[in-house]
Amino acid sequence: MIVAVTYRYTDDVATRDAVRAEHRDFLRGLADAGSLLLSGPFGADAPAGALLVFRADDEAQVRGWVDADPFSVRGVVASSTVAEWDPVLGSLLPAL
Repeated sequence: MIVAVTYRYTDDVATRDAVRAEHRDFLRGLADAGSLLLSGPFGADAPAGALLVFRADDEAQVRGWVDADPFSVRGVVASSTVAEWDPVLGSLLPAL
């Protein structure tokens, strides 16, 4: 299944900056394993946060990854959403 995750960050930019390398290393491991398909921050005009797209067995597996993410562990993530996503159109669809 494909699962979309959104993060909303706290205003603590200093902690976010300090933990970013560890967060990206964690996500890189999931990407290398084929579980993380895409990840990146929202643009400057959006609230501070990110979108992550996973391939997983179920939402519980993704929630485990979200909870283990250094950004979550260190309090950078103020809130998150986890939902199954059913992409139906787009040039990346064949790769999913």
